[in-house]
Amino acid sequence: MFMRFFTELREAKVPVTLKEYLMLMEALDKAVIDRNVDDFYYLSRAALIKDEKNLDKFDQVFGHVFKGLEKLDIMGTSDIPAEWLKKLSDQFLTDEEKAQIEAMGGFDKLMEALAERMKQQRDEDGDGDGKGKGKNGQGPTGDSPFGANGYHPEGVRVGQEKGRHGKAVKVWDKREYKNLDDSVELGTRNIKVALRRLRKWVRDGAAEELDMNATIRGTAEKGYLDINLRPERRNKISVLIFFDIGGSMDSHIKLCEELFSAAKTEFKNMEFYYFHNCLYESVWKDNRRRHTEKLSTWDVLHKFSNDYKIIFVGDATMSPYEITYPGGSVEHWNEEPGAVWMDRVAQLFPHMIWLNPTAERHWDYTPSIEVMKQLVGDRMYPLTLEGLDKAMRELSK
Repeated sequence: MFMRFFTELREAKVPVTLKEYLMLMEALDKAVIDRNVDDFYYLSRAALIKDEKNLDKFDQVFGHVFKGLEKLDIMGTSDIPAEWLKKLSDQFLTDEEKAQIEAMGGFDKLMEALAERMKQQRDEDGDGDGKGKGKNGQGPTGDSPFGANGYHPEGVRVGQEKGRHGKAVKVWDKREYKNLDDSVELGTRNIKVALRRLRKWVRDGAAEELDMNATIRGTAEKGYLDINLRPERRNKISVLIFFDIGGSMDSHIKLCEELFSAAKTEFKNMEFYYFHNCLYESVWKDNRRRHTEKLSTWDVLHKFSNDYKIIFVGDATMSPYEITYPGGSVEHWNEEPGAVWMDRVAQLFPHMIWLNPTAERHWDYTPSIEVMKQLVGDRMYPLTLEGLDKAMRELSK
């Protein structure tokens, strides 16, 4: 059963290693948890999952592999599904045991034998207290597939009024982490997690932070309290973001706001500007005054050093001529095509990406997206957790 759990996690593209699986088995062997599904769920999740983006996949696989726990926990012996019995035999019985069952007359006869055995156990007490588990771990508190109050991963409840281990099913069925899945759009918290891949820690500025190690070492060497300070550790990465605003981007306002909020938190050295559809000769900082307070794109590009990471955020959905022809802009007359300006950015800044909030499966149906992908060197990524993760890796090169 546990090996099946491991293999299905691998099939679901959850990066689980054999070492982690063996660690989980060792934890079970040493009884670090009580024998209930609730504890096993949390233990296995802690042991096997390294990245929170895989938590939802884990919940789905866990629910699929152990779904019998919830269903069978509320069943009596009279309505055990034949498909489950067949599945149980395939997983846990040897060919010889299967042959013995067939010789008895099949599963119907087996269940009759079970009923007779349970009848006998009413008068038996394996522990001498009237509530024992009986012979071979069957009966109350036992670990046989048949019994009550005990625990078996694919157990059949007999003579128990209500289940005791089914509540954990509700934990993974809730799928509280489904918004962390690779393929879903992001929230502010999840964007922050993805953006953290783009970091370069340095210590600069005034020495205002206590250096504990140096203080201890200095005090031990000098024989008196020697307080040492050091500059605060900061993320040195500098980011310049261009947001497409208006038109078809109106449907992505919430997502762009979340991205902006997360980026402001993660990158202390960040600048941003707005444009519409494609980059032209001017950009702006305030959308309410976009027509009266424009800034020269040329000046902006030469204001920042080439170690800045450039991020374009837009759906790149427009007519191709808006990119490739003079006068292509739908808002003003542009003397130079947008493609020229995009090429200038690429020449000045070696680290540049484009984040597209449109689902990647729709990209092939929009010619302008293909044109823009070529202009940014095929470094266009969907604005999902997986896409943002790949984009940050690209900028980190």
